[in-house]
This record gives sequence, structure tokens and C-alpha cells, in this order.
Amino acid sequence: MIEALAEAEKAAALGEIPVGAVIVRDGRIIGRGHNLTETAKDPTAHAEMIAIREAAKKIGGWRLIGCEMFVTCEPCAMCAGAMVWARIEKVYIGTMDPKSGACGSVFQIPSETRLNHQIKIETGLMQEECSEIMKSFFRKLRTKKSEEHT
Repeated sequence: MIEALAEAEKAAALGEIPVGAVIVRDGRIIGRGHNLTETAKDPTAHAEMIAIREAAKKIGGWRLIGCEMFVTCEPCAMCAGAMVWARIEKVYIGTMDPKSGACGSVFQIPSETRLNHQIKIETGLMQEECSEIMKSFFRKLRTKKSEEHT
């Protein structure tokens, strides 16, 4: 999760929502990503999607069997769906997203038995640190907007 937090810091430095993700296979990081939606002008450029693409490229196939993802904030429906399609085995989540999370908060896509694959989910890994980076980012954003209106 430390590596995922480092990715989240990269996103924050770019003015992106600070979410970071890494994918691990056999104890090695094979994919990493941080949010780039604003930078890339791409609604699919979420940390998880970038990490999945990189991992798939590295192993030479789209099935990420035997892989685990570490992500600082609960994935959205798009990312949770991609994780299921990629056959990721387990996801470790730092902090939950009560507004749009799809791994237990709003939706439960990884455990949906009607899908062809289910993912084990573990939450709360480095929860304080993962939560604080999000809170700090949005606090700064609100302060900036407030200053622009004065």
C-alpha cells in the first residue's frame, strides 16, 4: 500500500484526485497507476485502469490470474468491473468511498455471484493515510475555490 500511496501523491501533484494503485504478482509489482483523468482528458484514466493495462502488457495477456491489487480508495463501478474481467484474485483497499464505491459501499461488483469471477476484498489497509490524502486534497480544493470567489 505504501507504493499505491506514492502513486496517489503523484496524482495529487498533478492536481488529480489522489488515487493510486499497484498490481502485484509473485511478490513483484507488475503494474502501477495514478489518476490521470484531467491530465489525459480521459474518463477511463483511473489509477486502477492504468495499473491493469500496465500489468496486462507486462505479462502479455489480459487475464491477471494470481494478481493482487492495492488501491488507496475504493474503486468505482468501471474499475471494479475491469478488475472482475481481468480475473484479479484479491484487492486491498485503503479507504472506502461512500458516494461511488463499487466494492462494498454503493455497489458490490467484486462479490456479485452472477458474474463469472469474484474477487476477495480486504479493506482498511493503511486506512488513516489513505483517507487523509483524500481529505487533504479536497480541503485544499475547497480553500482554493473559496479564495477565487472573494
